Amino acid sequence: MPETAAAPISSTTPLTFLSEEEQIFQRSAREFAQKEIKPHVEEMDREGLFRRDLIDKFFAEGYMGMHIPEAYGGSGGSFFMAVLAIEEFSRVDASAGVVVDVQNTLVSNAVMRWGNESQKSAFLRRLAADTVGAYALSEPGSGSDAFALETRAREDGSDYVLNGRKLWITNAKEAGIFVLFATINRELGHRGITAFLVDRHSRGFSVGKKEDKLGIRASSTCELILEDCRVPKANVLGEVGKGYKVAIETLNEGRIGIGAQMLGVAQGALDYALDYAQERKQFGKPIADFQAIQFQIARLATDVEAARLMTYNAARLKDAGRSYVKEAAMAKYFCSQVAERVASEALEVYGGYGFTRDYPMEKYLRDSKIGKIYEGTSFMQLQTIAKLILGRG
Repeated sequence: MPETAAAPISSTTPLTFLSEEEQIFQRSAREFAQKEIKPHVEEMDREGLFRRDLIDKFFAEGYMGMHIPEAYGGSGGSFFMAVLAIEEFSRVDASAGVVVDVQNTLVSNAVMRWGNESQKSAFLRRLAADTVGAYALSEPGSGSDAFALETRAREDGSDYVLNGRKLWITNAKEAGIFVLFATINRELGHRGITAFLVDRHSRGFSVGKKEDKLGIRASSTCELILEDCRVPKANVLGEVGKGYKVAIETLNEGRIGIGAQMLGVAQGALDYALDYAQERKQFGKPIADFQAIQFQIARLATDVEAARLMTYNAARLKDAGRSYVKEAAMAKYFCSQVAERVASEALEVYGGYGFTRDYPMEKYLRDSKIGKIYEGTSFMQLQTIAKLILGRG
């Protein structure tokens, strides 16, 4: 992909033009991904394990606290800059992209928006310095119906006591802080749901088995087990019974991060297809000379550009304090579709080689599938979009 041109941001600046600061940051993230992440991608995917030394480098370079204010030890960057980093990391490895995505667009965002000053001082500093965060909403019987929660929280003196199981929790193996949702009273429906900040070392809290996944294999996805887990009342995030609002509004922001992940996957797959098409020769000339390949690549490049415009637009709207929920859902939906389509057709450019693990294309295809599933399936995005368009949101 050509370097994005630098230009002052204004109401008339094209979406893909970056300020000088953003351009420097993008270039730095791209170089970091190539130098530090890329050499380990194949091994991490094969082993299903994300290197802790690599996560430490993420922290050292500020990528785990991109959106956290400097007052709490973060980088003080914009949400858009976090999106740029997620895109560049995912372009090399989707597992790396999701590690920084969950940290920035879900966990840190939730604490910044809903935490009180004491919680911000305690938890944001850790999240910026050395502690991975995870977002624990899903349960065995609560996926798209995210608020049919079974995990219970009951008052006991100065604590809440939590019991239940969480499933499909990204970053769980590495995380030290969990934004976790439980209900204080199921009869109250969504009005009983409450968000808690749970420390990994809390009594009664444990991380269960790691899932053996099709894609993003290095990214940990685990169950959480809560057996009389004691959480101080001081760790309630937001208000008791307002966890529904915390979850929904945080996920709205997280959808833009998923859009950036899938954009990165699509761009990475297209990059490889472009290089291979100009190297591979058939009938005495590069396959890029054949119109069929040219048209295929042109379609894919158009899809990627459209995905980039949608993702950047949603992120810019979010930073500007404008309404972005519809645009975020559209970006997640569209980028997920694009990533799978581009990865699949880019694999076909490689022919039989693309179907083997000796080449990177099969991994891009495997990694692309998750975009349609987590943080709200494609059907849930369509439902959100339709409600907003029809005025029923």
